[in-house]
Amino acid sequence: MPRLSRRSSPDLSPRTGRLLHLVVLLATALPLIAPGSARAAEYETFVDVDDEDDLLELNTAGDISAETFETLVELLRRGLDLNKARREELFTLPNLSYAEVDAIIRYREEVGFIHDPASLVIAGVLDARLLQSISAFIYIVDPGVRYASTSGRVRLRTAYSPPDKRAPAMAIDGQIQTLRNLNIGFAGVLLRNRVDDVRYDPNRDALSAEAPKPTPYLPKIYAQWDTERWTVMLGTYRAGFGQRLTFDNSRNYTPNGIYRDAVIYPRPVKLSKLCRESTGELDANPCAGELGDTYVTPDFRWQQTMQGLAVGIKRLDLGPGWLQAYAFSSIMAKQLYQYYTYDPDKCDDPRDDDNPNCSAPDVYIRQDNPLAPAPAALYQTLPRMYRDITAGGNVSYFFNRRSWVGATGYGTDITWLTGGKRLDFQESQRVPFGGPFGAIGVNGAWGRRWSDLGVEFARSFDSMKKASMNGPEPRGGGGFAALLRWVASWKTHEIETIVRYYDRDYANPYARPLAGRDQFEGQRARDEAGFRIRYTGRITPKTYLRSWVNFWVSPTFGVPAIHASTRIEHTLKRWFIPAAWFEGYDRDVRTNGPQFCYGGTEGLSDYVEGGGGTDPDNSESFADYGYEGLVQTGCRGESIKYNLQAAFLPHRRVKLTPRFQHRFIGDPKSNDLSNPDDLQNYDPDDPNPAPPRKGYRQDISAWLTITARPVDALRIRSRIRYQNFAIDDNAYLEQSLWSYAEVGYLFKKAFLLMGRYDNYIWLDKRESTASRIPSPEHRFMLTLEGRF
Repeated sequence: MPRLSRRSSPDLSPRTGRLLHLVVLLATALPLIAPGSARAAEYETFVDVDDEDDLLELNTAGDISAETFETLVELLRRGLDLNKARREELFTLPNLSYAEVDAIIRYREEVGFIHDPASLVIAGVLDARLLQSISAFIYIVDPGVRYASTSGRVRLRTAYSPPDKRAPAMAIDGQIQTLRNLNIGFAGVLLRNRVDDVRYDPNRDALSAEAPKPTPYLPKIYAQWDTERWTVMLGTYRAGFGQRLTFDNSRNYTPNGIYRDAVIYPRPVKLSKLCRESTGELDANPCAGELGDTYVTPDFRWQQTMQGLAVGIKRLDLGPGWLQAYAFSSIMAKQLYQYYTYDPDKCDDPRDDDNPNCSAPDVYIRQDNPLAPAPAALYQTLPRMYRDITAGGNVSYFFNRRSWVGATGYGTDITWLTGGKRLDFQESQRVPFGGPFGAIGVNGAWGRRWSDLGVEFARSFDSMKKASMNGPEPRGGGGFAALLRWVASWKTHEIETIVRYYDRDYANPYARPLAGRDQFEGQRARDEAGFRIRYTGRITPKTYLRSWVNFWVSPTFGVPAIHASTRIEHTLKRWFIPAAWFEGYDRDVRTNGPQFCYGGTEGLSDYVEGGGGTDPDNSESFADYGYEGLVQTGCRGESIKYNLQAAFLPHRRVKLTPRFQHRFIGDPKSNDLSNPDDLQNYDPDDPNPAPPRKGYRQDISAWLTITARPVDALRIRSRIRYQNFAIDDNAYLEQSLWSYAEVGYLFKKAFLLMGRYDNYIWLDKRESTASRIPSPEHRFMLTLEGRF
């Protein structure tokens, strides 16, 4: 690999690094005690968007996390009926505090029906900026409208990047609302990169699959009858209850019920490899040469959720309060990333890393002649690998809308669909291996005036201990978990405290409570005890502050970690709004310095590079969305970064936003002062620790975003981003320049036409960059949407 002369850059000694580490964490922690204006659910910044592309911009820039991105995309497509939405649903809207949510509900009860959201501003319930920021997420069904009145929208998206000669990537989705209470939706995609028809091949004692080809697929379809008192859902949906500890796949911050699902996520940021094959049984690599270096537009992505029948009684008046009851069932053939399987006939315990038989079975590309030599598939998500049968329910008694007690439970059974060959899940997959699993839990809440307290206790059950009895370390069978959440919200102030404990054996794939960003055997909410304090407020009428500290420790390994952040934004003038934010993450607070690796991928949180993810609901890899993913196991370093941003509004229809980010990250491979292999696992009791390194790896990024709306129907958006990972070594990681321009026009408020062009230039000197095709990249996207 060619080596260039190093550019001069500030290096941090271990002592300086430790000092910077402490300064940043103190800077993020101290503002927690400051008073201010409360904001809503766990969204990292003030969210003011018109569509999904706006959300994608916030995500790729790192303003919002992957989970926030997913939550808001789904909320944007689903929408909330302002007159029917319950307290926990309204709290999911961006930028609203509990106090503001309660004020909306009180106003709704006083007037009987909100015909125009603008009345919330006139009545002093919300200010104009808040109402504008939530307007894209809400809708109103007027009670005076004819019973058979119908409205809806249909959208087609297509993306293309040369030299791809196949049909372009496409996605179509739509939703219809009629008969006042009936919602119907669907979403389909054109798959071009995924193998199909996976079977067990007894001749090879492996799996075989058909080669990728353009195939239409309908992963989402639903029909829901939804009233104020009861609901029935048939098709694809999400569900969640309590503190998200026993059962939740809704992505909502405070879920309570079932939610329709027909979401196809926006197109990924980066291209993916055209050829995903290895030599297998052939004499030569089928992806050798230019074919293996060619990148094309990836397919549109979605998440597998639940598919079946769900019914719910939202409110049955009983005594001084009311009863709530939900029952749900799902039967779904699910996909699986090819490296998350193993053969239990050959391996007694997938956690046995010393046994080569515990690796994932090979997947060969099927030939016309079944006995002919075949290549092997790489980085593929395999369709219809297993049938997931899940059933469960929730029963709760509400004393009022803020106080209740309830119980939730579910069970899941797995049937493999690989031609009679029973496989099982690797321990790195979220789904427990061995057979049936489930969980039961109780939860409760109490709220009065400025205080809301929620608590949940849960017990999981699984078959892992029984399945690994002949292995080197049989364990599993289920574990316990508990979470307490307290929110203090008065006037314009809000502070949230969460204390949690997750047992090492609490292997519940449907648990999605707050947890650290690391994983234990494929799950975040496992083997962890910790707390988080979050404050969001307004120091002055024009200064917004959001700050939180999340601390946790692994009970099994005793490794303490901390993740903290602070963001401050000030409206200096109407046309000038500067902002700054800091983020620090230390994977082991007992040790710090540039000699320890931090790890991590540049993929979406909860997913891994290469085409698949650790999430059982994931259909494809989200790694190409360009947001920093989970840190890798075994590293104990830190990442520290700061951002500086300024928003200029020279005209009410024009906005310019420059931004700069600088990150310091532990990366032993970024220079050659010592052997990186000796630094992956650090023993704090070692009398001879690894030698100090020269300094942290440094990454920089700079953005300039321009948005304009010359007239109400026309929107223009453009961005240019320079990104340089490892600024002192241009032959190590990515250095790139990405720019795009997007124009959208809404004809007569009924038909949206939007086009976009992206140009991606790779500037680093890596061998992979030199051979990359195409370089630079030209990407095109077209969106057509009809509203009726």
